[in-house]
Amino acid sequence: MVAAVVTQAPTADQDTADQNTAMGDRAGKTDRRPVVLAFLMITMALGSIEGTIVATAMPSIVSSLGGFQLYSWVFSAFLLTQAVFTPITGSLADAIGRKPVLLLSIGLFLLASIACGFAGSMQQLIAFRFVQGIGAAGINTMVVTLAGDLYTVRERGRVQAYLASVWGVSSVLGPLIGGLIVANVDWAWVFWFSVPFGIVAVFGLSRFLSESVERRSTRIDLGGAVLLLVAISGLMLLLNLGAGLAPLQRWAGVAFVVVAMSWLARRLLTVPGAILPLDLWRDRLILFANLSAFVAGVVMIGVITYAPPYVQGVMGYAPLVAGFALTTMSLGWPLASSTAGRLLIPLGPANTARLGGLAALVGGGLYLALRPELGPWWVAASSFGIGVAMGFVNTSSIVSIQSTVTWERRATATAGNMLMRLLGNSVGAALLGGVLNASLTRRIARSDLAGEVSVGTIERIMEPTAAAAEPVQAVTDLPAHVEAALGGMLAGGLHDVFTVVFVAAVVLCGLTLAWPRGRRLE
Repeated sequence: MVAAVVTQAPTADQDTADQNTAMGDRAGKTDRRPVVLAFLMITMALGSIEGTIVATAMPSIVSSLGGFQLYSWVFSAFLLTQAVFTPITGSLADAIGRKPVLLLSIGLFLLASIACGFAGSMQQLIAFRFVQGIGAAGINTMVVTLAGDLYTVRERGRVQAYLASVWGVSSVLGPLIGGLIVANVDWAWVFWFSVPFGIVAVFGLSRFLSESVERRSTRIDLGGAVLLLVAISGLMLLLNLGAGLAPLQRWAGVAFVVVAMSWLARRLLTVPGAILPLDLWRDRLILFANLSAFVAGVVMIGVITYAPPYVQGVMGYAPLVAGFALTTMSLGWPLASSTAGRLLIPLGPANTARLGGLAALVGGGLYLALRPELGPWWVAASSFGIGVAMGFVNTSSIVSIQSTVTWERRATATAGNMLMRLLGNSVGAALLGGVLNASLTRRIARSDLAGEVSVGTIERIMEPTAAAAEPVQAVTDLPAHVEAALGGMLAGGLHDVFTVVFVAAVVLCGLTLAWPRGRRLE
């Protein structure tokens, strides 16, 4: 049990002016809302720019540190701890207030970012990314929750669109900055770049964000968090390494995951205040919003993680071009989010989310049809479609859930939705990494190069040295025919990855069709 500070909150259907005043008193003075929102937007940029700037730089990081087999774990480690600690930070925020959780999370994120830049091996980088994910959990949850606290239901769509636009702008800059960094300075600066912004955010939020709350107590489900960490870690390891394990090891892994998942499910169903608030899932809108967020997370991580290696390693373009190709996803996301904010009330959350489902189908289909000769513009168009899907689906999910619950459960409900998206990211990263490694292993075994090269050899063709807009050949000591063969294998392996992304897009489209059509936001 944790001693807490909260206030009695107005319900979502109260008079707009009264609700606005109450929220302003609780999460900062009403006349300070624009200033607080500005610093929240800076804080949001920390996490958003980190994802895309690292994705663009990863081929260069792998080329420097080695460990191509661990490629997906740089993302998985970050996403796993972010997923596990998201509901914990939500519960803490409902207990002790949003501000202390947010400031502590920013500090932890910045320290881990500095450590990532000093990593001397892929294993060290993954370890620091675990810690960085804990900070990101609090940052993302608190920013979205505070936006719900500060603004009324009719304002939330517009404010969430502002936050999505920040995500979009910083994510547009992320791939470009990442490409420029790896082309001109050490890759460590992709982690150090956001530190000054974090310092500014800490100063501004400390000065302008205030909370006035009364004391109560709440339960933090640490046991559930441990079970969730163990269960999801086991599942991710099984998905990522399963194809390379001996049959006995594989079945032992399956048994471990089944037992861990069973214990976790039992706890979620029987323990009051469990880490994932399944009682909220009795509402059909919340149920399908959370399921959609999970599958959207799989689609999203597939594009962010594997579009840059395709542009660089298969097409042979420089990191900056790969950054441009991924940037369009960051353009489509805020545009769709802004549109969704305006459509949620007149169309309803179900119809708005369905627009995202259709966009996912189009974007996933374009990735399925991707071929090296189509060039980075095809990747850009495909990424734009996925970005539009994320904007519609995620904005519809967050605003709908925040408008369905009261203040006392808003942080927990918001964290639950973000947890599902992050679990989708985590499971998707592990699954797609396993698909790629298994595909490459199979293709190498069937080739004339069997015994001469391994999956790790792929990292030697990942980083062209030029920064031109035309495709160039990587400078390696490998014979030309070996480089060409490895490039073909990488293209085939990534096509298998994009096939899974397309399947996930089809599932996402189907889930949006199941949202209750009759629900409206008031």
